[in-house]
Amino acid sequence: MPSTPRVALATSAIGLELDADLPPMVAALRERGLDAVAVAWDAEGFDWSRCAAVVIRSTWGYTDRRPEFLAWADAVAATTRLDNPAGIVRWNTDKSYLLDLTGHGVPTVPTRLIAAPADIVLPERGQFVVKPAVSAGARDSARYTEDQHHLAARHIAALHAAGSTAMVQPYLTRIDEGERALVYLGGVFSHAIRKGPVLTDIGVIDNDRVAHPDPVPHVPGPAELELAEAALAAVPGRDPLLYARIDMALGDDGSPVVMELELVEPNLFLDHSRYGLQRFLDLVQERAGTG
Repeated sequence: MPSTPRVALATSAIGLELDADLPPMVAALRERGLDAVAVAWDAEGFDWSRCAAVVIRSTWGYTDRRPEFLAWADAVAATTRLDNPAGIVRWNTDKSYLLDLTGHGVPTVPTRLIAAPADIVLPERGQFVVKPAVSAGARDSARYTEDQHHLAARHIAALHAAGSTAMVQPYLTRIDEGERALVYLGGVFSHAIRKGPVLTDIGVIDNDRVAHPDPVPHVPGPAELELAEAALAAVPGRDPLLYARIDMALGDDGSPVVMELELVEPNLFLDHSRYGLQRFLDLVQERAGTG
């Protein structure tokens, strides 16, 4: 272990190019006396075991290589501190975790997994969404009407052909009022944003769409905070997570439901929080053993 503790922010080739949060994070950690570096998770020759802590930050594209990514997380966690932990990475990178949340009584958007053609059951009423169980940024996802079962079935067949399990969820009509994203740092609520709907076009798979359209600051109500706490309480493990983002929207009755629980490389919208970056850096420094 070097005399100056090394902290690695795990990213990717595209993250090194486009993640605007990386340079200020690295600079701020270095100002605190840490040997901070941003390194692609699949970089050849980098010795992760020499780090006091490794933070998964912007490992974009891992969904196309999930088995390899999980093996990397396991290997890193075997030699040093990884946040979030490897077990959480495995659990959270497959959206079947939504069924776990439901099983724990957490209000969650209804989700049906379709692993084979024989499992296909599509809603007879209302619009619905088809997406892969392993994906990020609404990739390979689309919204359909009740008279577009043929298009949806074709979409599901394409996902199966690519080796993916498909998911079907109702399209929440009140999502046009904004999807809420509540950010927790070290298990404590930090800040929230509200963003516009993503699947605005019906029957269209558009992998170039903006993942987080028009984010604005949001003050969550008691029901939203209660839902976020319940979702986090259902996460496997006991230690507070370095970061978590709970995405939710309003159901037809006006009560919030979890859309996704983001525990691996989410956008934390730290620029929408006065103290969010400071809190994040404090936690990283603490987990590196120097806080």
